[in-house]
Amino acid sequence: MTFSVWRLAHGRDLVLGPDAIIMGILNVTPDSFSDGGAFVSLDAALRQADRLIGEGAHIIDIGGESTRPGSSPVSSSEEQDRILPVFEALAGRDDVLLSVDTYRTETARLAVAAGAHIVNDVWGLQREPDIAAVAANSGAGLAIMHTGREREKLPDVIADQFSFLRRSLEIAREAGVRDDQIMLDPGFGFAKDTAENIEIMARFEELAGLAFPLLVGTSRKRFVGAVTDRASAEARDVGTAATSALLRMKGAAVFRVHNVAINRDSLRVADAMLAAQR
Repeated sequence: MTFSVWRLAHGRDLVLGPDAIIMGILNVTPDSFSDGGAFVSLDAALRQADRLIGEGAHIIDIGGESTRPGSSPVSSSEEQDRILPVFEALAGRDDVLLSVDTYRTETARLAVAAGAHIVNDVWGLQREPDIAAVAANSGAGLAIMHTGREREKLPDVIADQFSFLRRSLEIAREAGVRDDQIMLDPGFGFAKDTAENIEIMARFEELAGLAFPLLVGTSRKRFVGAVTDRASAEARDVGTAATSALLRMKGAAVFRVHNVAINRDSLRVADAMLAAQR
């Protein structure tokens, strides 16, 4: 496993490689698939942020629009009204990094101005390509996710990863984003069935050919429930922790999760094994 530094906004950075990095999920939404409505108020969101940090999250990923299948889109102003007060309240803390989960250029710009260090785009810069300029102009870290939504996928799952993400990287570089700002995410669960998600896990090492650090978000996803026979999202945390450990051994650097504590423990075991191998 190679070590690198992820360059972020506001003069921050993150060393990748020696230890797994945990990104705690904070959905300030009424309809997210796992915790919708739990953290809509500012007080509830800040309490959850403190809990995630206390359990070991290095990054808090804050989103104001659900990305679950069939969710209703919200306006950019509503998205911003939900998340910007959270960024403003958490900005300046030195014990955590902040990420904005959005595909909207203006939301990303305002969030970075309010304190976000990372822009996390689930549409891989291909919904609003100008979002790449926000990262370029601010120095923010940029998480670029693969999705299969609203397009025809290639039959081979890894070939489709390369095809989609190489286009995303072209957009980023044309906007002036530096390579050391970029993180790639294979987009588990985004227009992928159980077999496709498992195949991506099984062939995960092949994604090293993209030559960028990798973020993964398997947390409580439907495919984890299918494999473990767990219907409710909250019951999938043990299965999620298993995927985290397996993907860590296969080279993933950052793990976006709901339950930080259980994934922290599974990742510490994986890190101990990796350290022994080194």
